[in-house]
Amino acid sequence: MTIKKKAVVLVSGGLDSATVLAMAIAEGYECYSLAFDYGQRHRAELDAAQKISASFGCKTHKVVALDLRAIGGSALTDDDIAVPEGGAQGIPVTYVPARNTVFLSLALGWAEVLGADSIHIGVNAVDYSGYPDCRPEFIAAFEAVANLATQVAVEGCKMHIHTPLMHLSKGDIIRRGIDLGVDYGLTVSCYQANDKGQACGVCDSCRLRAEGFLAAGISDPTKYA
Repeated sequence: MTIKKKAVVLVSGGLDSATVLAMAIAEGYECYSLAFDYGQRHRAELDAAQKISASFGCKTHKVVALDLRAIGGSALTDDDIAVPEGGAQGIPVTYVPARNTVFLSLALGWAEVLGADSIHIGVNAVDYSGYPDCRPEFIAAFEAVANLATQVAVEGCKMHIHTPLMHLSKGDIIRRGIDLGVDYGLTVSCYQANDKGQACGVCDSCRLRAEGFLAAGISDPTKYA
């Protein structure tokens, strides 16, 4: 019997991470999905992450609780900062300080425990919101740290950070996901979705999602409030 290689996949409940999970499954990995309850504006994306993970038969779905509201600094973790609805220049206020660094660090720890040598994350440098921790340079730097800071790497097992969406447009991501059987009706992308997972339709994330489905020529299953 062939033993599958294990992978930790960061699954936020959104469109990109669902596609990354589908790609990892298609590549033959035994997937362990990881989501974070970090004090974000709504829990709908966490419910979506659980449903997506279940739909692909992940070996385990884990939710780690963090309190990034304790440091704030983002519209996603501070209710006094409004979610922008018209786009903005530079790094937007929806950037959560150090979020991907923290998330990848915890994913790295779980990967060590599981005996997994790969972590998969849906960062993208094409249709993205200007976040500095979504750039290829950041991922390369984190992978270097992962291979300096872990027991498994010191003992000869190289750790890999996989970013299969890095250079794909949103339309290409959606087309790839459809080919792999992703049910995008399960996903929640909106920064300020309500408790039912219904999207606002006006935030940057909603705009990018809608433009992606339009570019892909595929009907958008997003539920709007």
